[in-house]
Amino acid sequence: MATFLFRVGRFAFDRRGVVLAAWLLTLVTVGALAGAFAKSADAQLSIPGVESVEATELLQERFGQGAAGGATARIVFAAPEGESLGDDSFRSAVAETLADAAGAEQVAAVSDPFATGAVSADGRIAFATVSYVVQVDSITDTAREQLLAVGADARAAGLTVEIGGEATLAEAAQSATEALGVLVALLVLAVAFGSLLAAGLPLLTALIGVGVGMAATLAVSSIVELTSTAPTLGLMVGLAVGIDYALFISIRHKQNLADGMEPRQSVAMAVGTAGSAVVFAGATVMIALAGLAVVGISFLTTMGLVAAGMVAVAVLVALTLVPALLGFAGARFDRWPVPGLRRRQARLATRPSAGARWASLVTRRPVAFLVAALIGTGALAVPALDLTLGLPDEGNLSAEATQRQAYDLLADGFGPGFNGPLTVVVDAAGVAGAEAGLLAAQRAGEEIGALSDVVLVSPAVLSPAGDTAILTVIPRSGPAATDTKALVEAIRDLKPAVAEATGGELYVTGNTALGIDISDRLTSALPLFLVVVVGLSLVLLTLAFRSILVPIKATAGFLVSLAATFGALVAVFQWGWFTDLLGVESTGPIMSFLPILLVGLLFGLAMDYEVFLVSRMREDYVHGASPQEAVVGGFRHGARVVTAAALIMAAVFSGFILGDDATIKSIGFALAFGVLIDAFVVRMTIVPAVMALLGHRAWYLPAWLDRIMPDVDIEGARLEREDRDLPAPGADDPSPERVMVGSDARG
Repeated sequence: MATFLFRVGRFAFDRRGVVLAAWLLTLVTVGALAGAFAKSADAQLSIPGVESVEATELLQERFGQGAAGGATARIVFAAPEGESLGDDSFRSAVAETLADAAGAEQVAAVSDPFATGAVSADGRIAFATVSYVVQVDSITDTAREQLLAVGADARAAGLTVEIGGEATLAEAAQSATEALGVLVALLVLAVAFGSLLAAGLPLLTALIGVGVGMAATLAVSSIVELTSTAPTLGLMVGLAVGIDYALFISIRHKQNLADGMEPRQSVAMAVGTAGSAVVFAGATVMIALAGLAVVGISFLTTMGLVAAGMVAVAVLVALTLVPALLGFAGARFDRWPVPGLRRRQARLATRPSAGARWASLVTRRPVAFLVAALIGTGALAVPALDLTLGLPDEGNLSAEATQRQAYDLLADGFGPGFNGPLTVVVDAAGVAGAEAGLLAAQRAGEEIGALSDVVLVSPAVLSPAGDTAILTVIPRSGPAATDTKALVEAIRDLKPAVAEATGGELYVTGNTALGIDISDRLTSALPLFLVVVVGLSLVLLTLAFRSILVPIKATAGFLVSLAATFGALVAVFQWGWFTDLLGVESTGPIMSFLPILLVGLLFGLAMDYEVFLVSRMREDYVHGASPQEAVVGGFRHGARVVTAAALIMAAVFSGFILGDDATIKSIGFALAFGVLIDAFVVRMTIVPAVMALLGHRAWYLPAWLDRIMPDVDIEGARLEREDRDLPAPGADDPSPERVMVGSDARG
């Protein structure tokens, strides 16, 4: 592979104008396709085969699409403390607001709270239900804006008016705060290279790659349903790995130039050596993300494939566009120096690197460092024992959002369970008798009403055929409470009794039940996916490092990183630690798909650092270094790159913590924290300590396995050996092409 990539790098250098034009043409083309075919990424989180989804499909069949799943919103009115909405002036203001809402686009009907009894017991809080003629994903921005604009007259009369419900929630837009992460990444690159030109190149290529990937994602959204999180996740991952992969190749090019190579050979060697590691690392990330398909959940599969596609584009950019731009820079790759920084780097170059000094320190006291690191990460992982999964609702929004304020008012006026009603479907289609559906619903209502956590069971609503009924159940506890989950299970436990007494089938659905079902399904799928990822890790790392114990150590380190990340996630987003510092508005269950997504993402990113550190250790060990010397040598060559890459990734991911979307905020935090823990605690502390303790045993591989395994050579070591054996420029037969067809060009 190294030989092929050498040729790719040399071609991109020689035909740099053509390569750059091809990428720009691709960007323009896919951008035009995105403009022509993109649609809103607003697919709902759903899992076929779970009870709540099957019940919703049954409702759509028996009641019709609009009646079963039409979009709704709520207008919530609150009188001042000690007053009642029944006052004539307040009633008049409420009526005017309802009339304005009824005139908004796509609105089918608006209920009157005084006619439906939707007024709290003290008369201070009431709500009106706004029903739409379309599904939630078909509501236009204009219709949404018109609804959110109503209520001015009621507010002028002294009422509080807040509006919530699914129809009011627009797709989250990208915020400018994410650019802060990019600026921090640029600062890290400037320090790493000591040159503004060299620092800007990885950022420029990453932005072009992200532009191509995002445009392609939006273009295919016309035929593939995307959740609102999928494009943002793709942007997050694509930007981080795009900068890192370009950094790996550019740093190697800088080292080659410092060693005296001319630019053309330097670029080709950088792509052939560091590019091999980029391909391996990128393939690992892509396989892990695409592996999300094994859990059989469509929205998660789509998210994984979008992120994997962004990584694929980042790899292609690193192998082609980066060497092309390096060709334009030529021998003056390090022009526009950062004032004062280059002189400091020149002084530091005369001393052992910080990475080598750190590795020497760790390998002299491996037990102490290993125990300290494991105790620290173990303490961080403790909160993960309390991990609770769920789906976000309006209670997770910013306290200033009108949807959140409507949510809180309804909880105050009608109890916390009012925001998480359960929809119970009773199917009596197979039961004889004209009133079979009504009788089955009445019996189900009696059984459910006797449960301790039930506040109210509404009268049954029958389908046109009379064979199916809907009951609305208001729990005593809130949507995210464990008591509500227990209530859902208790209602489902009533199925045998209802079936025996009436012949009817009972189902529980609604947003609350759907969230519970999705969380349970994802939790049960996590062990399978973890086994797939761990198995993949062992196979790939065994191929890469030709060792048995190194892959086991790497995989165990990944699990340590994962546990610590889950612990930090629970501590911040569930327990509420450091919420003011991080701008977290509210706490609650962790997004149900986040753990399984983190497994795929962190696995791939962790293997990046493992490859760039341990592969150089192996190269030194094979050339006769002692185990401890090999560890120090690996850090001498790789610690600086890994440090810069980890800081860049963490900066990019942290930029998303500053946004408003709670889901994206939690993903950004988890990835940033996970990358930092994995890079600095696991790979740069635990790894050298374990390698020092293992000694020669770290590189043991049974002879029979060594014979049948292919030689992957991910660092392009063979290519470097061939380059060292070349005659000097100007000697007989200096052609690089001749080198590539030598007797040992299997890289």
